[in-house]
Amino acid sequence: MKKRIKTTLNIQGHRGCRGLFPENSLPAFQQAILLGVHTLEMDVVLSADYQVVVSHEPFISRIFCLTPDKQPIPESMDMKYNLFEMLYDEIRLFDCGSRKHPGFPEQKTTPCYKPLLREVFTLAEQLNPNIKYNIEIKSKPVWDGIYMPYPEAFVKQVLEVVDLYKVSSRTNLQAFDVRILEQVKKQAPAIPIALLVDEKESISEKLHSISFKPEIISPYFQLLTKELVQRYQALGYKIIPWTVNDNADLQRMIAYKVDGIITDYPNRLL
Repeated sequence: MKKRIKTTLNIQGHRGCRGLFPENSLPAFQQAILLGVHTLEMDVVLSADYQVVVSHEPFISRIFCLTPDKQPIPESMDMKYNLFEMLYDEIRLFDCGSRKHPGFPEQKTTPCYKPLLREVFTLAEQLNPNIKYNIEIKSKPVWDGIYMPYPEAFVKQVLEVVDLYKVSSRTNLQAFDVRILEQVKKQAPAIPIALLVDEKESISEKLHSISFKPEIISPYFQLLTKELVQRYQALGYKIIPWTVNDNADLQRMIAYKVDGIITDYPNRLL
């Protein structure tokens, strides 16, 4: 394993290291750890049998996944392979690594499946027992009962896996959906929470929409200025922007003295 660089900056591999390996896959998480990231960032959804699956979408993406017989997914089937309606054994048959992702030309293609959260924990703990986890619970109100259960049940399932692997002290949970964060605070008040802020939102307005003070604010990086970072840090928040990939933007975030950076290219940041 490469020696990790000593820094106060929390280096987070986005979906493992999406710029280098298929996103949210075991090869991506393995490579991120070998590169020396401090934190693995990932997304989770649920299968029909309530398995916690590591996936950015609650459906099989036609952008980079193939059917079990290695065929492209037609446009007419976009969002139709609903993971919440599929048993995990069915989900596992789809190949989400052999098809080149059009947005990441450096990405190495390799056959891989959508792993369970517990598989990621098992692999990561073997490679680096000090690794941290930043887990996004993918949720939207319009998905309730269709692509996901209601927030209370969803959060409960995720926390059960985190507790089973005894990694809560090295884990934070994040979401754009504040209902999810309210449930995390209710069910596991000791776990640090990151409030995700998208490019069309206001950091201050998003903070006012939640009933407690989260430990981390994780905004789209272009929302930040050096003054904003200093202001929120002075109020006790950690600032960890997403998803910063270009060298100039990485340098700018470092100059702003953010607390961490989520990137598809941890090799560049390191």
